[in-house]
Amino acid sequence: MITLKELFLKNNAQTSTSPNMLEIESASGIYLYDTQGKRYMDLVSGFAVSNIGHRHPHVIDAIKAQLDKFLHLTVYGEYVQSPMVRFAEKLISVLPASLNNVYFVNSGAEATEGALKLAKRFTGRTGIISCYQSYHGSTHGALSVMGNEQYKQKYRPLLPDVSFIHFNETSELDRITETTAAVIIETVQGEAGIRVASNDYMLALRARCNETGTLLIMDEIQAAFGRTGKLFAFENYGIEPDILLLAKALGGGMPIGAFIANRDVMGALKENPILGHITTFGGHPVSCVAGLASLEVILNEDLVKDVNKKGELFRSLLIHPLIKEIRGKGLMLSIQLDNFQQVEAISKYCAGQGLIIDWFLHCETAMRIAPPLIITEEQIQDACKIILTALDSFQEAN
Repeated sequence: MITLKELFLKNNAQTSTSPNMLEIESASGIYLYDTQGKRYMDLVSGFAVSNIGHRHPHVIDAIKAQLDKFLHLTVYGEYVQSPMVRFAEKLISVLPASLNNVYFVNSGAEATEGALKLAKRFTGRTGIISCYQSYHGSTHGALSVMGNEQYKQKYRPLLPDVSFIHFNETSELDRITETTAAVIIETVQGEAGIRVASNDYMLALRARCNETGTLLIMDEIQAAFGRTGKLFAFENYGIEPDILLLAKALGGGMPIGAFIANRDVMGALKENPILGHITTFGGHPVSCVAGLASLEVILNEDLVKDVNKKGELFRSLLIHPLIKEIRGKGLMLSIQLDNFQQVEAISKYCAGQGLIIDWFLHCETAMRIAPPLIITEEQIQDACKIILTALDSFQEAN
């Protein structure tokens, strides 16, 4: 009889020649369980999705309650649907007053696409500036503002009038001019291996956008909802974006994204032409109730409070000759090693010991550490012991 893994390889489109191939049967809290009952600690949170852990009871209850009411009704923006309205209301309540209009989509890449269109439509300009080593999604528009040519070259031509600057280089901000519709930037560069900008850089970037009338799009698809020790990462810098991109942890495990702006800016999509941006499933009621429940958990359980303390515990325990640097903020960390051979070997060893870690799209010499915010100090200690043993094992073998 053909196995599920064989069917997966045969019938499901593959994204690489070497998928992980873990066959997971269930998940709860910070753990995944395979078909043999083996437990894995998820130290990457499903890639920044499961900030409150897997299958939080409050989220599950909200989903079950919505299933008895309605699922998809019509395209986004037509019917008044309580899950969508209440979720937007809650998001706006925890954001700066200028960010008061939410457009729900299905993913982070779609949020990027919507934001790029909005910036061009509102400003009447065409120029977009992004950063080298950035990642904003894989659709054509999002790929156009990705800062890694290796992943783009086979898909050209892409969007015209896109240029790049180096992240955290204040001297390059003069390339933002009165012809620039928007600068799109990750508040913390994720796939570049967790690169954190200086406060001076972010302040200068905001000032230059103000000076030139350029919209500042801040991509917090990975960094939001407590991961950096603040509910939103831009709060670490004392600035506000013109457009905020959210996804991943936004849905509490369900698929949803959003771009958020001022009502006056967002209004540019309503007319001339109407339906300036449209989505069939954006703001799906089940995703919205799950997202609202997830945000309530983060706020009501004050999960952000201990994020920096937990991040510091990782840093204090992960001391080893093979570790060159630990970068990041809060529980958005990367462990810098020398080469991919080390990263791959350490990751495989950890998986064998029931610990899931991974590397980065634009930085294969570093390992990703981004556990659910609910991780305990004891669980952090257990995880670090496995990582250190893996590092020792590699060092002894080489």
